[in-house]
Amino acid sequence: VRVPRTYPRAVLLTTPPAPLSLRCRLLQFFRVATHFIINMPGFVPESVLKKRKTQAKIAADKEAADKEATKKAATKKDEMLKRAETYVNEYTKLENDAIRLRREAKTKGSYYVPGEPDLAFVVRIRGIIGVSPKVKKILQLLRLRQIFNGVFVKLNSATIKMLRLVEPYIAYGYPNLKSVKELIYKRGFGKRMKQRVAIDNSVIEECLGKYDIICVEDLIHEIYTVGPYFKQASNFLWPMKLSSPSGGFGNKLKHFNEGGQAGLRGEKINGLIKQMI
Repeated sequence: VRVPRTYPRAVLLTTPPAPLSLRCRLLQFFRVATHFIINMPGFVPESVLKKRKTQAKIAADKEAADKEATKKAATKKDEMLKRAETYVNEYTKLENDAIRLRREAKTKGSYYVPGEPDLAFVVRIRGIIGVSPKVKKILQLLRLRQIFNGVFVKLNSATIKMLRLVEPYIAYGYPNLKSVKELIYKRGFGKRMKQRVAIDNSVIEECLGKYDIICVEDLIHEIYTVGPYFKQASNFLWPMKLSSPSGGFGNKLKHFNEGGQAGLRGEKINGLIKQMI
């Protein structure tokens, strides 16, 4: 059964819409006002002007900082080159002096005896099996906690006694300039905030700048000549992780003088370094 309509369709269609609430009318007003304000010619909101001013200031400060950094880098580069040239002259003079003294001694029919070396490079060649507590402690003091780790050591009465106590577990000798350079350039890592980091001039200057060591050549010079800040420079270098020597080790249980690999080997350590880099 269909329910009859109580009012005609024409009346329903012509009924006026319900009035909008106050909130809707305000929203509509703000939309229209914003549309007209934004589309007004030459109008820029204040927030946009502030943002543009801030960005321009940041860009100007960055440009000035970049120019200053470039200028400082150029100055430091010139200083590093001068220092490197000075070091090369110093190394050449030391080598020429040794040759001259050797020739003078030969001319006089005597022998030239060079001074006792101050620098040694120590490599651990055996693991932890059968290590006594005393030897283990000395190896920890030398920072030789892993096999094939290598460190630079300043030779004095205390360190020589320590090295002799742990001779069965290490191989050490007197490195030349070439070996020191190759070790630092190829296997060298620095220590910053107790973390192992790659060596860079900026890292060296950050960690050792207060000791007037600002580049890799300064670090090499301080290590090779055993300078006044050798302790800080050596401690900055992370123990070098070397590879097993090409061809392998021979008898590691015997001393080098007995045909083995352990103990002091003098200048022949340079050959072992070359095999392990």
